[in-house]
Amino acid sequence: MNKQIATIKRWRMQIFAITWLAYAAFYFTRKAFSVAKLGIGEDPAFHLDKMAMANLDAIYLTAYAVGQFTWGMLADRFGPRVVVLGGLVISALAAVAMGSYATFPIFATCMLIQGLAQSTGWSGLCKNIGSFFPAQQRGRVLGLWSSCYAFGGLVASPFAGWWAYTAIGNWQAAFISSAAVVGVVAVLFFIFQRNKPEDVGLPAVEPEPEPVGGASTLCSVWAPLREILRNRTVLTLGLAYFMLKPARYAILLWGPVIVFEQMPSVGKVGAAIIPTAFELAGLLGPIMIGLASDKIFGARRMPACVLSLLALTLSLAFFMGALHSGSVILVVALLFVMGLTLYGPDSMISGAAAIDFGTAKAGATAAGFVNGCGSVGAILGGLLPGYFDTVTVFFVFAGCALFSALVLVPHWNSRPVTITDGSATVPNQAIAVTPLRT
Repeated sequence: MNKQIATIKRWRMQIFAITWLAYAAFYFTRKAFSVAKLGIGEDPAFHLDKMAMANLDAIYLTAYAVGQFTWGMLADRFGPRVVVLGGLVISALAAVAMGSYATFPIFATCMLIQGLAQSTGWSGLCKNIGSFFPAQQRGRVLGLWSSCYAFGGLVASPFAGWWAYTAIGNWQAAFISSAAVVGVVAVLFFIFQRNKPEDVGLPAVEPEPEPVGGASTLCSVWAPLREILRNRTVLTLGLAYFMLKPARYAILLWGPVIVFEQMPSVGKVGAAIIPTAFELAGLLGPIMIGLASDKIFGARRMPACVLSLLALTLSLAFFMGALHSGSVILVVALLFVMGLTLYGPDSMISGAAAIDFGTAKAGATAAGFVNGCGSVGAILGGLLPGYFDTVTVFFVFAGCALFSALVLVPHWNSRPVTITDGSATVPNQAIAVTPLRT
């Protein structure tokens, strides 16, 4: 027994580490275009105006949203290994193409491919974590794990900016250097990742129902989605995430441009670095909210999300005032607060809460559905800064954050259908989750 416990702990640490690294790596190829925009805007041989760049972002985000709804179901059916590994390899290849061929049709095609490849990551890797950790631990585990995308965004922009504008001296290097990182991580993922405890001779963390007698592959793929569409709490999470996601992606995709336009004295490398305060705070936000939901609120995910979203509303409303002040310290400080209060509920809604209420049977589908709803909202985050003034855009984002908080309030006491201690499944007596009747 002691040997089995030690083996379980080792595999949990290994799966946590390799999935964390995999999702962080996706951000290198995801952030490459946002850094390359600074050089493309001044390249006489390949000039794109802000609207063209926004349209490319919209292509990427649309493909990303479609992929979220699709890959979650496939990860539930075929496992994260095939789905996520394929996404890593294809993402790296698309980035190499964008760094090698500077034409709008190639960029548009690669952004489409990149969106589909990037969208393999979240639902599949959340499924992977959920397969190795019980529900009672999932809030703090996924909170800590969700620091991967904050770390990825934090490191990716300065990394690509240094290679593009200091080491090599052209924007193409942002894509090539990022693709190299993702390629290395794909090899590590192939070596160290496994889908579930049963694959390494360990017992399942939670029971996962088998397909009903002789169900076809097609039926078993679509069955989890039908279950998710009848779950009121998952639908609410999707709506809240749709309203929350635009702000994060506007900063993610346009942060360097917004800072450079308002504060040109900081230079291109400085404009690429300053928004990383947002991702730096994102390292702490998911950890803090995960601990709060498990330890303070007893595995209830909504209270911590609501309180954080209310604070985010205020920070978004004051952001443009900070930019207009010209104070780098004030801008960095407010970006840090925004990251702290956005990344926490972002990770909780799309990660622990989605996996909890999706259950072992449809965890990846639930995570994919919720993140897909958010990704539809993220399209606005990519488009709006290219078409409207930044002041208006951030006031809209503040209103969206407030709306997200309000729709979660009725689910304040919701908990997962089951709470597990790693050895047995125990019914939860304080459940506020009711599937919709058909």
